[in-house]
Parts: sequence; C-alpha cells; structure tokens
Amino acid sequence: MHNKIKSEIHELKLLLRSVPGSLLSFFILSVIVMNLLANKSITLPFDWLALDCGILVSWISFLSMDIITKHFGPKAATEISILAVVINLFACLVFFLASIIPGLWGESFVEGSEELLNTALNHTFGGTWYVLFGSTVAFTVSAVINNFANYGIGKWFSKNPDSPAAYVCRTYLSTALGQFADNLVFAFIVSHFFFGWSFLQCLTCALTGMVAELLCEVLFSHLGYRVCKSWKRDGVGEAYFAYRKEKKLEEQTI
Repeated sequence: MHNKIKSEIHELKLLLRSVPGSLLSFFILSVIVMNLLANKSITLPFDWLALDCGILVSWISFLSMDIITKHFGPKAATEISILAVVINLFACLVFFLASIIPGLWGESFVEGSEELLNTALNHTFGGTWYVLFGSTVAFTVSAVINNFANYGIGKWFSKNPDSPAAYVCRTYLSTALGQFADNLVFAFIVSHFFFGWSFLQCLTCALTGMVAELLCEVLFSHLGYRVCKSWKRDGVGEAYFAYRKEKKLEEQTI
C-alpha cells in the first residue's frame, strides 16, 4: 500500500510537470474566477432563464478538461480538476479572511453609504458556506462526468481518434453532460434547499444554463482541437506516458 501511494504521488508530480503551465494556470484561474463571478446574476428578459456572470469563464474550465482528457486521459484530467478545487478552496479562505479583517474596501467610499457598501463587499468576497459547498460538490461531480464521458465517447472513433469529427463529438457531448450535472447539482444543493426552488425550476435552470455555457465552448472548440494536435506533435508529456507504461508492465508481471 505504501509503495502504491508513493507511485501515485510520483505519477501526479510527473503529470503536473507535463501539463503546459499556461493551460494549467488558465484552468485553475477559471475555477476561482467563475465562483467569484457567480455572485452576480445576469438580468434577462426571460423568467425561465437564470444565468450568472460565472458563464464568462466556466467554458474555459470545461475546455481545459477536454484538452487534458484527450491528451492525458480521464484520470489525469480528474486529478487536475481536484487540484483546481483544492486551490479554489484556499483562495476562498483568503477571500474570507480579507472579508473579516477590519477595514474599508475602496469602492465603499460613497458618502452616507460606506457601512452598507463595505458590508456588501465583505459578504460578496467572504461568501456563504452553503454556496461554496454546493459549487465545490457540483464542479467535482461534473468534472468526473465530463472527463470520463469524453474518454468513453472518444472510443467510438477508434479508427480515427484524432479527427476533427471525433474531437467535436466527444467535446460537445461530454461538455453538455458535465455542464448539466454542474448546474443541476448546484441547483438542488443550494437553490432547492435554501431558496425553495421546485424540481422543475432546478431542471429548467440546469438545461438552459447547459445550452448557454455549451455555446460558449463551441465558439472556442477549434482552439482546443489545435492545442491537442500541437501537444501530440510536440510530444508533450513523454515522461508521464513512459512512467505510466512502465508501471502498467510492472503490474502485469506481478
């Protein structure tokens, strides 16, 4: 068991060294920012459509997971996703500490409204425990669904796994499933139990949010495909794949 844990830790270290830092940074940043932007709702002319400003960056998270899954596999993408969740929780802790430290936010200096605005900003950055809990569970569940669905759908194209059609199909379908799960889990944990939403409202919100967020990723899917091709051409992650192959051979000989 001890050797197994050491092996998994070493594999994770190789993975973190192998995933290009630019994509890893954007992925983790998008997870942190989308949870912060989710505090602001978007005013829409339709009562049945509920969206928040987190949609501006949420597609980056799913696009990143799709790219990592395509190149490194669903296990690697899920491990990176969990790392992003842990770092987001740390960022939330920092925001919370900032919210309880005595002082004034720069935007609160409006004559006669300083206390009101400062309290509102503290609550925005400090967050609410059930919103943080709901978003953490929802993203973790959706990441697992997205990553393994992406991998499974990719097996349908075993004859030409690197074709544009294969990438589009596995990316769009897995993202739709992942985004729907993300919205639905969050709606049930937070909106249903704490704000009294009905099952129909939760389902409608999950479906409409899924469509809107999927459209955002569709616009940039070509970029994701180009990144995947460049990673394969440049041999990104060779050390990681070599270790995985070596470990698999050792397990087969035991």
